[in-house]
Amino acid sequence: MNIFDLPIKNRTVILALGAESAGNFSVFKKNKIYSSKDFGDLLDNKNFNIFKKEVLSFLEKEKIKPNLIITDLHPLMRTTLWGEILAKKLKARHIRVQHHHAHIFASIGDKIIHDTSYKTPSKIHRTCPAIARQFYGVAMDGTGFGIDEKIWGGEVFKLKMKNEKLKITERIGGLENQMMIGGELAIKEPARMLISILAKILSKKEVYGFVKKYYSKNEFNLIYTQLNQNFNCLETSSTGRILDAVSLLLGFCENKRTYKHEASILLEKNSTKPYLDIKPIVLKNSGDKTSLANYTLKIDSKFKTCLPVGKVQNSKFVLRNTPLFEYLIKNITKDKARLAATAQLYIARGLLEIIKLDSKNEPQLFIAGGIGKNKIISQYLVTNGAYQNKKIPLGDEGLSFGQIFYYLYL
Repeated sequence: MNIFDLPIKNRTVILALGAESAGNFSVFKKNKIYSSKDFGDLLDNKNFNIFKKEVLSFLEKEKIKPNLIITDLHPLMRTTLWGEILAKKLKARHIRVQHHHAHIFASIGDKIIHDTSYKTPSKIHRTCPAIARQFYGVAMDGTGFGIDEKIWGGEVFKLKMKNEKLKITERIGGLENQMMIGGELAIKEPARMLISILAKILSKKEVYGFVKKYYSKNEFNLIYTQLNQNFNCLETSSTGRILDAVSLLLGFCENKRTYKHEASILLEKNSTKPYLDIKPIVLKNSGDKTSLANYTLKIDSKFKTCLPVGKVQNSKFVLRNTPLFEYLIKNITKDKARLAATAQLYIARGLLEIIKLDSKNEPQLFIAGGIGKNKIISQYLVTNGAYQNKKIPLGDEGLSFGQIFYYLYL
Protein backbone atom coordinates (compact mmCIF):
# COMPACT_ATOMS: atom_id res chain seq x y z
CA MET A 1 0.00 0.00 0.00
CA ASN A 2 1.49 3.32 -1.11
CA ILE A 3 0.88 6.32 1.16
CA PHE A 4 0.90 9.92 -0.07
CA ASP A 5 0.68 13.08 2.05
CA LEU A 6 -1.55 15.74 0.53
CA PRO A 7 -1.40 19.52 0.99
CA ILE A 8 -5.14 19.81 1.62
CA LYS A 9 -7.52 19.78 4.56
CA ASN A 10 -10.71 17.82 4.10
CA ARG A 11 -12.65 15.82 6.66
CA THR A 12 -14.31 13.56 4.10
CA VAL A 13 -13.26 9.91 4.30
CA ILE A 14 -13.19 8.59 0.74
CA LEU A 15 -13.02 5.13 -0.79
CA ALA A 16 -12.34 5.17 -4.56
CA LEU A 17 -12.79 1.90 -6.40
CA GLY A 18 -11.11 2.75 -9.70
CA ALA A 19 -12.14 1.08 -12.93
CA GLU A 20 -12.21 -2.52 -14.10
CA SER A 21 -9.40 -3.47 -16.48
CA ALA A 22 -6.74 -2.91 -13.81
CA GLY A 23 -8.22 -3.28 -10.32
CA ASN A 24 -7.00 -0.71 -7.85
CA PHE A 25 -8.51 1.11 -4.89
CA SER A 26 -7.52 4.16 -2.88
CA VAL A 27 -8.59 5.64 0.45
CA PHE A 28 -8.36 9.25 1.58
CA LYS A 29 -8.33 10.08 5.30
CA LYS A 30 -6.72 12.89 7.28
CA ASN A 31 -4.74 14.41 4.40
CA LYS A 32 -3.36 11.07 3.23
CA ILE A 33 -4.12 8.85 0.26
CA TYR A 34 -3.57 5.12 0.65
CA SER A 35 -3.34 3.51 -2.79
CA SER A 36 -3.34 -0.24 -3.39
CA LYS A 37 -1.50 -2.48 -5.83
CA ASP A 38 -2.91 -3.54 -9.20
CA PHE A 39 -5.22 -6.55 -8.80
CA GLY A 40 -5.39 -7.25 -12.52
CA ASP A 41 -8.43 -7.46 -14.76
CA LEU A 42 -11.53 -7.44 -12.56
CA LEU A 43 -13.58 -9.16 -15.25
CA ASP A 44 -11.76 -12.22 -13.98
CA ASN A 45 -13.93 -13.50 -11.13
CA LYS A 46 -10.94 -14.63 -9.08
CA ASN A 47 -9.31 -11.21 -9.31
CA PHE A 48 -12.55 -9.43 -8.50
CA ASN A 49 -13.18 -11.55 -5.42
CA ILE A 50 -9.63 -10.91 -4.16
CA PHE A 51 -10.10 -7.19 -4.87
CA LYS A 52 -13.31 -6.99 -2.84
CA LYS A 53 -11.80 -8.99 0.00
CA GLU A 54 -8.74 -6.71 0.15
CA VAL A 55 -10.88 -3.55 0.14
CA LEU A 56 -13.00 -4.75 3.07
CA SER A 57 -9.97 -6.12 4.92
CA PHE A 58 -8.12 -2.79 4.64
CA LEU A 59 -11.13 -0.81 5.87
CA GLU A 60 -11.57 -3.13 8.84
CA LYS A 61 -7.89 -3.31 9.71
CA GLU A 62 -7.42 0.47 9.63
CA LYS A 63 -10.82 1.12 11.25
CA ILE A 64 -11.89 3.27 8.32
CA LYS A 65 -15.53 3.97 7.58
CA PRO A 66 -15.86 5.97 4.35
CA ASN A 67 -18.67 8.48 4.06
CA LEU A 68 -18.08 8.83 0.32
CA ILE A 69 -17.51 6.12 -2.30
CA ILE A 70 -16.31 7.04 -5.80
CA THR A 71 -16.62 4.80 -8.86
CA ASP A 72 -16.28 5.10 -12.62
CA LEU A 73 -19.05 6.73 -14.64
CA HIS A 74 -19.79 3.48 -16.50
CA PRO A 75 -23.07 2.21 -15.01
CA LEU A 76 -22.37 -1.48 -15.66
CA MET A 77 -18.75 -1.65 -14.54
CA ARG A 78 -18.24 -4.18 -11.75
CA THR A 79 -16.67 -1.62 -9.44
CA THR A 80 -19.57 0.76 -10.08
CA LEU A 81 -22.21 -1.84 -9.27
CA TRP A 82 -20.34 -3.01 -6.16
CA GLY A 83 -19.74 0.59 -5.12
CA GLU A 84 -23.49 1.22 -5.16
CA ILE A 85 -24.09 -1.81 -2.95
CA LEU A 86 -21.26 -0.89 -0.60
CA ALA A 87 -22.45 2.70 -0.30
CA LYS A 88 -25.88 1.55 0.84
CA LYS A 89 -24.36 -0.91 3.30
CA LEU A 90 -22.02 1.70 4.80
CA LYS A 91 -24.60 4.51 4.51
CA ALA A 92 -22.10 6.48 2.45
CA ARG A 93 -22.67 8.86 -0.44
CA HIS A 94 -21.86 7.47 -3.89
CA ILE A 95 -20.65 9.53 -6.86
CA ARG A 96 -19.40 8.56 -10.31
CA VAL A 97 -16.49 10.27 -12.06
CA GLN A 98 -15.87 10.13 -15.80
CA HIS A 99 -12.98 7.84 -16.65
CA HIS A 100 -10.75 10.33 -18.47
CA HIS A 101 -11.40 13.14 -16.05
CA ALA A 102 -10.00 10.82 -13.36
CA HIS A 103 -6.98 10.02 -15.54
CA ILE A 104 -6.20 13.73 -15.96
CA PHE A 105 -6.57 14.40 -12.24
CA ALA A 106 -4.26 11.47 -11.46
CA SER A 107 -1.60 13.25 -13.50
CA ILE A 108 -2.31 16.58 -11.82
CA GLY A 109 -2.19 14.86 -8.44
CA ASP A 110 1.15 13.28 -9.31
CA LYS A 111 2.51 16.76 -10.09
CA ILE A 112 1.16 18.18 -6.83
CA ILE A 113 2.57 15.49 -4.54
CA HIS A 114 5.98 15.89 -6.16
CA ASP A 115 6.02 19.67 -5.94
CA THR A 116 8.26 20.91 -3.13
CA SER A 117 6.94 24.48 -3.05
CA TYR A 118 4.05 23.82 -0.65
CA LYS A 119 4.03 25.92 2.49
CA THR A 120 0.53 25.29 3.86
CA PRO A 121 -2.00 22.52 3.13
CA SER A 122 -4.87 24.72 1.98
CA LYS A 123 -4.80 26.45 -1.37
CA ILE A 124 -3.57 24.93 -4.62
CA HIS A 125 -2.28 27.76 -6.78
CA ARG A 126 -0.98 29.88 -3.92
CA THR A 127 1.09 27.00 -2.60
CA CYS A 128 1.76 25.18 -5.85
CA PRO A 129 2.77 27.66 -8.57
CA ALA A 130 3.68 24.72 -10.79
CA ILE A 131 -0.04 24.41 -11.59
CA ALA A 132 -0.99 27.13 -14.08
CA ARG A 133 -4.20 29.15 -14.08
CA GLN A 134 -5.17 27.54 -17.36
CA PHE A 135 -3.84 24.29 -18.76
CA TYR A 136 -4.71 21.23 -20.83
CA GLY A 137 -5.00 17.51 -20.25
CA VAL A 138 -4.65 14.79 -22.90
CA ALA A 139 -6.17 11.41 -22.02
CA MET A 140 -5.21 8.49 -24.25
CA ASP A 141 -6.31 4.92 -23.62
CA GLY A 142 -8.40 2.05 -24.92
CA THR A 143 -11.84 2.41 -23.39
CA GLY A 144 -13.64 4.91 -21.22
CA PHE A 145 -17.37 5.59 -20.96
CA GLY A 146 -17.95 9.17 -22.11
CA ILE A 147 -20.56 11.56 -20.81
CA ASP A 148 -22.15 11.44 -24.27
CA GLU A 149 -22.40 7.63 -23.78
CA LYS A 150 -19.87 6.99 -26.53
CA ILE A 151 -16.51 5.31 -25.97
CA TRP A 152 -13.77 7.86 -25.38
CA GLY A 153 -10.03 7.32 -25.46
CA GLY A 154 -8.31 10.16 -27.30
CA GLU A 155 -9.45 13.37 -25.62
CA VAL A 156 -8.13 16.88 -25.08
CA PHE A 157 -9.55 18.84 -22.13
CA LYS A 158 -9.11 22.44 -21.09
CA LEU A 159 -8.88 23.12 -17.35
CA LYS A 160 -8.87 26.37 -15.40
CA MET A 161 -8.03 27.45 -11.89
CA LYS A 162 -10.89 29.39 -10.30
CA ASN A 163 -11.25 30.34 -6.64
CA GLU A 164 -8.37 27.98 -5.83
CA LYS A 165 -10.26 25.07 -7.40
CA LEU A 166 -9.64 23.24 -10.65
CA LYS A 167 -12.38 23.16 -13.25
CA ILE A 168 -12.68 21.14 -16.43
CA THR A 169 -14.26 23.73 -18.70
CA GLU A 170 -14.29 22.00 -22.08
CA ARG A 171 -13.52 18.88 -24.04
CA ILE A 172 -11.95 20.86 -26.83
CA GLY A 173 -11.33 17.97 -29.19
CA GLY A 174 -9.88 14.56 -29.82
CA LEU A 175 -9.60 11.74 -32.31
CA GLU A 176 -12.08 11.23 -35.12
CA ASN A 177 -14.71 8.70 -34.09
CA GLN A 178 -14.60 5.26 -35.65
CA MET A 179 -16.96 2.30 -35.25
CA MET A 180 -16.32 -0.69 -33.02
CA ILE A 181 -18.18 -3.38 -34.98
CA GLY A 182 -19.66 -5.77 -32.44
CA GLY A 183 -18.88 -3.44 -29.54
CA GLU A 184 -16.24 -4.90 -27.23
CA LEU A 185 -15.64 -7.75 -29.69
CA ALA A 186 -13.65 -5.20 -31.70
CA ILE A 187 -11.13 -5.11 -28.83
CA LYS A 188 -10.55 -8.85 -29.15
CA GLU A 189 -10.56 -8.77 -32.97
CA PRO A 190 -8.67 -5.70 -34.28
CA ALA A 191 -9.72 -6.53 -37.85
CA ARG A 192 -13.21 -5.25 -36.98
CA MET A 193 -11.76 -1.81 -36.31
CA LEU A 194 -9.77 -1.95 -39.52
CA ILE A 195 -12.87 -2.86 -41.53
CA SER A 196 -14.84 0.07 -40.13
CA ILE A 197 -12.06 2.54 -40.98
CA LEU A 198 -11.21 1.20 -44.43
CA ALA A 199 -14.91 1.11 -45.38
CA LYS A 200 -14.79 4.93 -45.42
CA ILE A 201 -12.16 5.04 -48.15
CA LEU A 202 -12.22 1.72 -50.07
CA SER A 203 -14.74 -0.45 -51.86
CA LYS A 204 -16.14 -3.52 -50.12
CA LYS A 205 -13.96 -5.78 -52.30
CA GLU A 206 -10.84 -3.76 -51.48
CA VAL A 207 -11.59 -3.84 -47.75
CA TYR A 208 -11.95 -7.62 -47.83
CA GLY A 209 -8.55 -7.89 -49.48
CA PHE A 210 -6.96 -6.55 -46.29
CA VAL A 211 -8.80 -8.91 -43.90
CA LYS A 212 -9.43 -12.10 -45.89
CA LYS A 213 -6.65 -13.74 -43.91
CA TYR A 214 -8.87 -13.51 -40.84
CA TYR A 215 -12.43 -14.00 -42.12
CA SER A 216 -14.17 -16.16 -44.68
CA LYS A 217 -16.23 -14.35 -47.31
CA ASN A 218 -19.45 -15.14 -45.45
CA GLU A 219 -18.05 -13.95 -42.12
CA PHE A 220 -16.83 -10.74 -43.71
CA ASN A 221 -20.19 -10.11 -45.37
CA LEU A 222 -21.95 -10.40 -42.02
CA ILE A 223 -19.50 -7.98 -40.36
CA TYR A 224 -19.73 -5.53 -43.26
CA THR A 225 -23.54 -5.65 -43.19
CA GLN A 226 -23.45 -5.12 -39.43
CA LEU A 227 -21.41 -1.96 -39.98
CA ASN A 228 -23.71 -0.63 -42.70
CA GLN A 229 -26.78 -1.25 -40.57
CA ASN A 230 -25.06 0.17 -37.48
CA PHE A 231 -26.13 -2.91 -35.56
CA ASN A 232 -24.33 -3.43 -32.24
CA CYS A 233 -21.69 -0.88 -33.19
CA LEU A 234 -20.17 1.66 -30.80
CA GLU A 235 -18.60 4.98 -31.76
CA THR A 236 -15.17 5.48 -30.27
CA SER A 237 -12.41 8.07 -30.21
CA SER A 238 -10.07 5.52 -28.62
CA THR A 239 -6.36 5.91 -29.30
CA GLY A 240 -5.87 2.26 -28.43
CA ARG A 241 -8.32 1.06 -31.08
CA ILE A 242 -6.58 3.12 -33.78
CA LEU A 243 -3.20 1.70 -32.82
CA ASP A 244 -4.70 -1.80 -32.84
CA ALA A 245 -5.95 -1.31 -36.38
CA VAL A 246 -2.58 0.04 -37.56
CA SER A 247 -0.78 -2.90 -35.94
CA LEU A 248 -3.00 -5.39 -37.75
CA LEU A 249 -2.76 -3.56 -41.09
CA LEU A 250 1.04 -3.61 -40.93
CA GLY A 251 1.14 -7.25 -39.88
CA PHE A 252 2.55 -6.93 -36.36
CA CYS A 253 -0.35 -8.64 -34.59
CA GLU A 254 -2.92 -11.32 -35.27
CA ASN A 255 -6.67 -10.89 -35.18
CA LYS A 256 -6.87 -11.89 -31.54
CA ARG A 257 -5.85 -10.57 -28.17
CA THR A 258 -3.91 -12.87 -25.87
CA TYR A 259 -2.92 -10.16 -23.38
CA LYS A 260 -3.84 -6.57 -22.59
CA HIS A 261 -2.79 -3.94 -25.16
CA GLU A 262 -1.13 -6.69 -27.23
CA ALA A 263 -1.62 -5.09 -30.66
CA SER A 264 -0.45 -1.61 -29.67
CA ILE A 265 2.51 -3.00 -27.71
CA LEU A 266 3.65 -5.00 -30.75
CA LEU A 267 3.22 -1.91 -32.91
CA GLU A 268 5.52 0.13 -30.70
CA LYS A 269 8.00 -2.74 -30.29
CA ASN A 270 8.41 -3.02 -34.06
CA SER A 271 8.77 0.72 -34.71
CA THR A 272 11.90 2.48 -35.92
CA LYS A 273 12.34 5.94 -37.46
CA PRO A 274 9.14 7.67 -38.66
CA TYR A 275 8.54 9.15 -42.08
CA LEU A 276 7.77 12.87 -41.89
CA ASP A 277 5.89 13.33 -45.17
CA ILE A 278 2.41 13.30 -43.60
CA LYS A 279 1.02 16.10 -41.44
CA PRO A 280 -1.85 15.59 -38.99
CA ILE A 281 -5.19 16.78 -40.32
CA VAL A 282 -7.00 18.74 -37.62
CA LEU A 283 -10.38 20.15 -38.57
CA LYS A 284 -12.66 22.61 -36.90
CA ASN A 285 -15.93 21.05 -35.89
CA SER A 286 -18.35 21.72 -38.74
CA GLY A 287 -21.19 19.47 -37.67
CA ASP A 288 -20.35 16.72 -40.18
CA LYS A 289 -20.06 13.07 -39.23
CA THR A 290 -16.29 13.26 -38.72
CA SER A 291 -16.61 15.94 -36.06
CA LEU A 292 -16.78 15.78 -32.31
CA ALA A 293 -19.70 17.28 -30.44
CA ASN A 294 -18.39 20.33 -28.60
CA TYR A 295 -19.83 21.58 -25.38
CA THR A 296 -19.17 23.36 -22.17
CA LEU A 297 -19.61 21.48 -18.92
CA LYS A 298 -21.50 21.82 -15.69
CA ILE A 299 -21.18 19.83 -12.48
CA ASP A 300 -24.03 17.45 -11.79
CA SER A 301 -24.82 17.55 -8.06
CA LYS A 302 -25.91 13.91 -7.89
CA PHE A 303 -22.86 12.33 -9.49
CA LYS A 304 -20.40 15.26 -9.24
CA THR A 305 -19.41 14.70 -12.80
CA CYS A 306 -19.37 16.89 -15.88
CA LEU A 307 -22.37 16.90 -18.18
CA PRO A 308 -22.81 18.75 -21.50
CA VAL A 309 -24.92 21.89 -21.62
CA GLY A 310 -25.86 24.38 -24.31
CA LYS A 311 -25.75 24.15 -28.08
CA VAL A 312 -23.00 22.72 -30.25
CA GLN A 313 -20.31 25.33 -30.84
CA ASN A 314 -18.35 25.59 -34.08
CA SER A 315 -15.02 26.28 -32.39
CA LYS A 316 -13.52 22.91 -31.40
CA PHE A 317 -11.34 20.42 -33.20
CA VAL A 318 -11.07 16.84 -34.37
CA LEU A 319 -7.92 14.96 -35.35
CA ARG A 320 -8.85 12.93 -38.39
CA ASN A 321 -7.29 9.49 -38.44
CA THR A 322 -8.91 8.09 -41.61
CA PRO A 323 -6.35 9.99 -43.75
CA LEU A 324 -3.62 8.22 -41.79
CA PHE A 325 -4.92 4.89 -43.07
CA GLU A 326 -5.10 6.29 -46.63
CA TYR A 327 -1.42 7.16 -46.24
CA LEU A 328 -0.51 3.74 -44.85
CA ILE A 329 -2.29 1.91 -47.67
CA LYS A 330 -0.69 4.11 -50.30
CA ASN A 331 2.75 3.38 -48.81
CA ILE A 332 2.12 -0.19 -47.66
CA THR A 333 5.14 -1.53 -49.62
CA LYS A 334 7.53 0.76 -47.74
CA ASP A 335 9.40 -0.09 -44.53
CA LYS A 336 6.61 -1.18 -42.18
CA ALA A 337 8.67 -0.45 -39.07
CA ARG A 338 8.93 3.16 -40.19
CA LEU A 339 5.23 3.27 -41.05
CA ALA A 340 4.46 2.03 -37.53
CA ALA A 341 6.42 4.88 -35.98
CA THR A 342 4.81 7.34 -38.41
CA ALA A 343 1.30 6.36 -37.28
CA GLN A 344 2.09 6.83 -33.59
CA LEU A 345 3.81 10.16 -34.19
CA TYR A 346 0.84 11.29 -36.29
CA ILE A 347 -1.44 10.93 -33.26
CA ALA A 348 0.98 12.71 -30.91
CA ARG A 349 1.52 15.60 -33.31
CA GLY A 350 -2.20 15.90 -34.00
CA LEU A 351 -3.24 16.04 -30.34
CA LEU A 352 -0.63 18.73 -29.68
CA GLU A 353 -1.85 20.63 -32.74
CA ILE A 354 -5.36 20.75 -31.25
CA ILE A 355 -3.98 22.46 -28.16
CA LYS A 356 -1.91 24.92 -30.19
CA LEU A 357 -4.97 25.86 -32.22
CA ASP A 358 -6.94 26.50 -29.03
CA SER A 359 -4.25 28.26 -26.98
CA LYS A 360 -2.70 31.64 -27.68
CA ASN A 361 0.26 30.98 -25.38
CA GLU A 362 2.60 28.10 -24.64
CA PRO A 363 0.22 25.95 -22.56
CA GLN A 364 0.90 23.73 -19.59
CA LEU A 365 -0.01 20.18 -20.54
CA PHE A 366 -0.61 16.92 -18.68
CA ILE A 367 -0.75 13.52 -20.38
CA ALA A 368 -2.61 10.60 -18.87
CA GLY A 369 -4.10 7.19 -19.62
CA GLY A 370 -2.55 3.85 -20.50
CA ILE A 371 -1.37 4.93 -23.97
CA GLY A 372 0.79 7.46 -22.16
CA LYS A 373 3.13 4.51 -21.65
CA ASN A 374 3.78 4.50 -25.40
CA LYS A 375 7.25 6.00 -25.69
CA ILE A 376 6.90 7.37 -29.21
CA ILE A 377 3.75 9.30 -28.31
CA SER A 378 4.74 10.33 -24.79
CA GLN A 379 8.29 11.38 -25.65
CA TYR A 380 7.04 13.69 -28.38
CA LEU A 381 4.57 15.34 -25.99
CA VAL A 382 7.07 15.53 -23.11
CA THR A 383 9.65 17.07 -25.44
CA ASN A 384 7.04 19.71 -26.18
CA GLY A 385 6.51 20.50 -22.50
CA ALA A 386 3.96 17.94 -21.31
CA TYR A 387 4.09 16.58 -17.77
CA GLN A 388 4.13 12.78 -17.37
CA ASN A 389 3.53 10.94 -14.12
CA LYS A 390 6.55 10.20 -11.96
CA LYS A 391 4.94 7.97 -9.34
CA ILE A 392 1.27 7.31 -10.03
CA PRO A 393 0.64 4.71 -12.79
CA LEU A 394 -0.55 6.21 -16.08
CA GLY A 395 -3.13 3.51 -16.73
CA ASP A 396 -6.17 2.31 -14.82
CA GLU A 397 -3.85 1.16 -12.02
CA GLY A 398 -3.75 4.82 -10.97
CA LEU A 399 -7.37 5.69 -11.67
CA SER A 400 -8.66 5.47 -8.10
CA PHE A 401 -5.98 7.99 -7.06
CA GLY A 402 -7.27 10.31 -9.78
CA GLN A 403 -10.87 9.84 -8.67
CA ILE A 404 -9.96 11.10 -5.21
CA PHE A 405 -8.06 14.09 -6.58
CA TYR A 406 -10.99 14.91 -8.82
CA TYR A 407 -13.29 15.12 -5.81
CA LEU A 408 -10.86 17.02 -3.59
CA TYR A 409 -9.81 19.66 -6.09
CA LEU A 410 -12.75 20.11 -8.45
